[in-house]
Amino acid sequence: MWYSGLDPIIRIVLVGSSSYVALLVMLRIVGARSLAKFNAFDFAVTVAVGSMLATAVTSTDLAFSSGLAAIALMLVLQFIVARLIRDRLGLRKLVTASPVVLVRNGAMVEAGMQKARLGAADVRQAARQAGHGSFTDIAAMILETDGTISTITFDQLGDGDTLDDLPDLEAVGAQGMRHSVARPGK
Repeated sequence: MWYSGLDPIIRIVLVGSSSYVALLVMLRIVGARSLAKFNAFDFAVTVAVGSMLATAVTSTDLAFSSGLAAIALMLVLQFIVARLIRDRLGLRKLVTASPVVLVRNGAMVEAGMQKARLGAADVRQAARQAGHGSFTDIAAMILETDGTISTITFDQLGDGDTLDDLPDLEAVGAQGMRHSVARPGK
């Protein structure tokens, strides 16, 4: 059916506007972290909240208050989990992925690529997307917990302290990457 009268449209405008305002208020209460994409868990919550909002706005089978309650529940749970994993390493490891080293000292790290289920073509593509034509300029490429790939060149490395929390360095044979990263051929 192409048109069923103004009632559904009026409902969508009223419920949509109210839901939007309510969502803004909830996000101000729980904080910006709720929409940040620090890891897959954050992304899943963002998608779930969007889906719940769409359902609350368009479904006549769901009461407005029920939709808002579902959204509030997801945001509160995400807030609680984010607080808990901030200081508890064991829980953090359970809920979030660990960063994975894909390239070290200009060479692909096979163990890291296997762990991330990435092939050499995927890593080369990521290097090109980061603007690099050669791995010899790259000190490290890391698959981050949010699914993005960070590329750090030798020129950007500095003292390497941002690499200190990479848990799989020993597992991939990188004893103290921060201190052992050296430009190939130098």
